Amino acid sequence: MKLTDELTPGANTVRSYGPGEIRVGDIVLTRSCLITATELVTDWRPTSVDDLEISDLDPILALEPEIVVLGVGERQRFPRMEWTAALLQRGVGCEVMITGAACRTYNVLVSEDRRVVAAFLLACRP
Repeated sequence: MKLTDELTPGANTVRSYGPGEIRVGDIVLTRSCLITATELVTDWRPTSVDDLEISDLDPILALEPEIVVLGVGERQRFPRMEWTAALLQRGVGCEVMITGAACRTYNVLVSEDRRVVAAFLLACRP
């Protein structure tokens, strides 16, 4: 699905998404990734909610977010409670959504100049 509004010129925003991919500007991402207004981490390790480990928070926390939007794919699933609790203990909010909703929410939060990290779980494609 295409997201056409350019809400924040110069910022990394999600332009479109589809099964197994996210487009940020002219870059098509097909692996799990982290996106902020100014940075792209194109090789985040986990590929599914079941694959998330506490250590996967380290690259997220290095980006100093106030909120994390976790895109989990086409079907709503939640990470283990320990994973989200570890974020909350550090004062970082966490919203878990299907990928489409996560893309739209991330774009809105970026347009509001919030310190948001979008964490997208994408199965690795050949």
